[in-house]
Amino acid sequence: MKTTTSQLYRIIALLMLPLLISGCGRALAVPYEPAITGTEIGQRKAPFFAEELCVAEGDVAASSLELADRTCAGLFNVTTRETLYAKNIYEKINPASLTKIMTALVAIENGDLTRTIVAGESVIITESGAQKLGLKPGDRMTLDQALHILLIYSANDVALLIAENVGGSVERFVQMMNDRAQSLGATGCHFTNPHGLTDSYHYVTAYDLYLIFNEAMKYVEFREIVNAAHYSSSYHTQDGTEIPVDIRSTNGYLTGAYTVPEGIRIVGGKTGTTAAAGHCLILYLENTGGESFVSVLMRTPDSEALDREMKKIMKSING
Repeated sequence: MKTTTSQLYRIIALLMLPLLISGCGRALAVPYEPAITGTEIGQRKAPFFAEELCVAEGDVAASSLELADRTCAGLFNVTTRETLYAKNIYEKINPASLTKIMTALVAIENGDLTRTIVAGESVIITESGAQKLGLKPGDRMTLDQALHILLIYSANDVALLIAENVGGSVERFVQMMNDRAQSLGATGCHFTNPHGLTDSYHYVTAYDLYLIFNEAMKYVEFREIVNAAHYSSSYHTQDGTEIPVDIRSTNGYLTGAYTVPEGIRIVGGKTGTTAAAGHCLILYLENTGGESFVSVLMRTPDSEALDREMKKIMKSING
């Protein structure tokens, strides 16, 4: 049942006492609270963020699905607004490169995709094993090119390029990321960088990632990029030299490295991997019935486990 206007005002009068609920399409008071808007008491409203979203108070079991104990995972039916499965979805963990979904969302909402952006000193990354394009100060490309490389190839230096140019500084852009997360109800996360390299104060929950990814998928530009298996382009150095880019997606379900169960279509997705985060993947899926789903899978020990567990999730969608 949908919450009525009179009920909303009663909730306000009771100082937002928790509602014990489960499922989707209703208000969730803990841990996500509704925002109060308006300057006059009589004009105040409580627009619950979860009105059109899936919510869950904690773990949600599914008879046809069980994942490893350490896994943080969720399966959300976007069409029916139902949480089908949830495991450790409110645990604060490192998101690795799933961070870049928020980076892309903030960039798309605040930047001009046709604008040429220029690399500063911030793009130099020295961390061993970090995925990067190899940018140098003075290198330039359009924001659209940068977003393709960010989401398809997961280049960490390109994340810094985007942040500095869209936010004015990396620090300011990170604040924009945190502000936007809060506006989505993703109150269990905190970002300290735009790329996801490990930091003890940089964390999300699996449920937060569902909220962020679901919002990002509303943008055609984002949907097109996270559905691409390959990307070819070129950018220019400070002296005008053209550098070709020919990259392959890190998402094995898009490139064919992993098989997709029959009856499931991958609409888009993003990977993330660090020693601290484990192997992570978020996918937007469709089944033969035309229903849409977001599947979040985090903290698996290796790529084989990631594929195995994600296949379990996908197979459960079609029964």
